[in-house]
Amino acid sequence: MNYVFQFGIVWDHFDRLVAGSLTTLRLSVAAFLIGLCVACVLAYFRSAGPRWGRGLVMGYVEFIRNTPFLIQLFVAYFSLPALGIRLEAEEAALLAMSVNFSGYGVEILRAGVEAVPRGQIEAGEAMGLGKLRIYRHIVLFQAVKTVYPGLASQFILLMLGSSLIASISVEELTGVTNSLQSTTFRAFEFYFVATGLYLGLAAALRLALDAVYWSVFLRGYPRTGRDGR
Repeated sequence: MNYVFQFGIVWDHFDRLVAGSLTTLRLSVAAFLIGLCVACVLAYFRSAGPRWGRGLVMGYVEFIRNTPFLIQLFVAYFSLPALGIRLEAEEAALLAMSVNFSGYGVEILRAGVEAVPRGQIEAGEAMGLGKLRIYRHIVLFQAVKTVYPGLASQFILLMLGSSLIASISVEELTGVTNSLQSTTFRAFEFYFVATGLYLGLAAALRLALDAVYWSVFLRGYPRTGRDGR
């Protein structure tokens, strides 16, 4: 093998890779928060809404989960302008990522909602609370706590899947890497470093998500042993 590795050229452009990583992180976090809010609303209709609402949510979930994210992205960026809705590349990417996450988040949250003890819901009904207030004050917090690991894993997948938004010229990590390797012809070096950056982002996000779980769901709550004491 006569290939000579030249990682120095990567260092010369490392600021652009960092900027691309920050764009990846910014869009992923924003899409996660927006998608989670949408998923919480849809999970309510999925579990306690009217029959027509449940049907619409089920159709939405099936559509999102059974179509490629790349097609959803192209619809947001290339198809919506035909309806008079023109979005910048980052706006279209954020929309597609949020919609995609919400489609998966609904089913994850539904599992958490179904895990809430029925007796607590009946207690809320006995107190005269309506379905929406029961969902907000009794069900939602416990449901999110139960399925938090699943939501966290889906968030990591969302961040990794954001590499596809380079196809609409968003200057995130993969887009920057593609641009740099095409002008320097050092594909191995740039993609190797980009792989390391994605690993670093995933590890950092996992630590941040664990910290959020501890601060929101565990701090201030006494731990119980197997005997419940």
